[in-house]
Amino acid sequence: MNRLAGVTSPYLLQHADNPVDWWPWGPEAFEEARRRDVPVLLSVGYSACHWCHVMAHESFEDEAVAAYLNEHFVPVKVDREERPDVDAVYMEAVQAATGQGGWPMTVFLTADAEPFYFGTYFPPESRHGLPSFRQVLEGVVAAWTDRRDEVGEVAGRIVHDLSQRSLAHGGEGLPAESELAQALLGLTREYDEKNRGFGGAPKFPPSMVIEFLLRHHARTGADGALQMAADTCEAMARGGMYDQLGGGFARYSVDREWVVPHFEKMLYDNALLCRVYAHLWRSTGSELARRVALETADFMVRELRTTEGGFASALDADSEDAQGKHVEGAYYVWTPAQLREVLGEDDAAFAAEHFGVTEEGTFEEGSSVLQLPLTGPVDEARAADVRARLLAARELRPRPGRDDKVVAAWNGLAVAALAEAGAYFDRPDLVERATEAADLLVRLHMGPVARLVRTSKDGRAGEHAGVLEDYGDVAEGFLALAAVTGEGVWLEFAGFLLDIVLEHFTGEGGQLYDTADDAEKLIRRPQDPTDSATPAGWTAAAGALLSYAAYTGSEPHRTAAEQALGVVKALGPKAPRFIGWGLAVAEALLDGPREVAVAGPVGGELHRTALLGRAPGAVVAAGETSGSEFPLLAGRPMLGGAPTAYVCRHFVCDAPTTDPEALAEALRGGGS
Repeated sequence: MNRLAGVTSPYLLQHADNPVDWWPWGPEAFEEARRRDVPVLLSVGYSACHWCHVMAHESFEDEAVAAYLNEHFVPVKVDREERPDVDAVYMEAVQAATGQGGWPMTVFLTADAEPFYFGTYFPPESRHGLPSFRQVLEGVVAAWTDRRDEVGEVAGRIVHDLSQRSLAHGGEGLPAESELAQALLGLTREYDEKNRGFGGAPKFPPSMVIEFLLRHHARTGADGALQMAADTCEAMARGGMYDQLGGGFARYSVDREWVVPHFEKMLYDNALLCRVYAHLWRSTGSELARRVALETADFMVRELRTTEGGFASALDADSEDAQGKHVEGAYYVWTPAQLREVLGEDDAAFAAEHFGVTEEGTFEEGSSVLQLPLTGPVDEARAADVRARLLAARELRPRPGRDDKVVAAWNGLAVAALAEAGAYFDRPDLVERATEAADLLVRLHMGPVARLVRTSKDGRAGEHAGVLEDYGDVAEGFLALAAVTGEGVWLEFAGFLLDIVLEHFTGEGGQLYDTADDAEKLIRRPQDPTDSATPAGWTAAAGALLSYAAYTGSEPHRTAAEQALGVVKALGPKAPRFIGWGLAVAEALLDGPREVAVAGPVGGELHRTALLGRAPGAVVAAGETSGSEFPLLAGRPMLGGAPTAYVCRHFVCDAPTTDPEALAEALRGGGS
């Protein structure tokens, strides 16, 4: 047992029994490297990472490799999901030095935490142009021993280069109509007309880009934007990336046709996609969108909810196959013979056609990933029966491992998705699950001064400070919950978090940093405005700041949001796929966003109509006007004793209305 035995990270605990003498990230490890005059081996990964498991099994469980490592290095293990700041800083160095990145990430550092040699996965024997891990270790030891001056020069140059990368500001002024039109044009050029989605293989779910497309259509009426969003959502939902039996999405498709997924299931993907499909249904009434939104919500609650009411981070890609070997996708794939064993000949033939299971297989060793390739008429009752029987049979297979740590940011995304899905589809149980997760974030992750901790596990708060994405995404979740429940306390909690953003994460020009000004000092203060698998902290904070300002009229929060959105003006036209949430927030800015006050009962027809409005980023407050929880409701009485809606934007208000149809018309967006 090494020094990882007492940590909260499931990923680090996976390595607690390694013969490698791992240290967690901290000053003690670097002091030990200084005392012994040896370099630090930094290994970064996460629990659902397939190649992290492979390298661990091949190298970190090998006694000879471990002995060499322990003698010549101080090995440090980092969970990138617990320490996204450490991951971001060294990943930037890896990408700058090698032109690519990924996990596992392998970096060699001096005792001052300065990097001098980089890589990702290294095999146990040299192959495919990669040196073996042992060769890499021996080469680093030789350089450290014989060419220490050169090592120091390389490390100093890398740190200097990284320090020059700080974004003084994201751009000049606010994103305007022209930048958003250019972004749409850029997306159109990268759109895969045949297979849907954007770019080639591997193909990732473009959740935040779809949010932008839906909002852009609502504001401008651009039919092409809605078509790209709807067609991409249908392709993903019919492909192998979507779990056709149990609901929920895998991380990405390894091919451009959406056939074979990388099987790990992440909370953040499913939260973002649940919300996307709910918003698509709101825009189009698509029954497929409704089904996928609800199945994804139910997947999160069934598979990822923890005993404490939060949501676990991920399910592994790997699980045991019939021979007891850990294999990627074993839990999810089927052969024709397996279908016959569960269903009998006739229903197996039906299922094979319905789900695209072939004799040659679409995955490995003759197995197939289930899809919905057929778009014609289907015997829905028979399909539902087959699906239920296959799901019951799958439940008997060894399950993939679960990373039980609760990440604040990702739980904020889940709160927003479940609250809205519950409200849209009359599922109060989903709103309850969102509220319980939000309660956990307040009780366990927010201290008495509203400073977030990044993670918790088994009801125990982690030691690592929250980063900007935690503040932005949790505030987003609280604001969505306030809109749905009419409970102003969630608006208040969002305000606490956003005040911390203004005080500790914002630079002089309005630029944002990923870590607080009083956080642990790394070789540089990380700062990344681009959206990747999740909204960047920068754009997440901008969206929450804008909504909070609309709710409260706070000028400092509105100004901070506008300053942060300068980066969208700069990047939106050039790289729209990588700033999708920023573009979605910019759409809200251009539309107002609209402020909707519903004086009347929470959950009533007028309140529901307001929540279903498509105007980009509209904020909704509902409830009694006599209270002080929502500034939007102040001084706005019911007319003639009937529930009444007030809609305002850009300091101009429509006439109040008691008519749900009139309210719906006011919230359709400018493109209606």
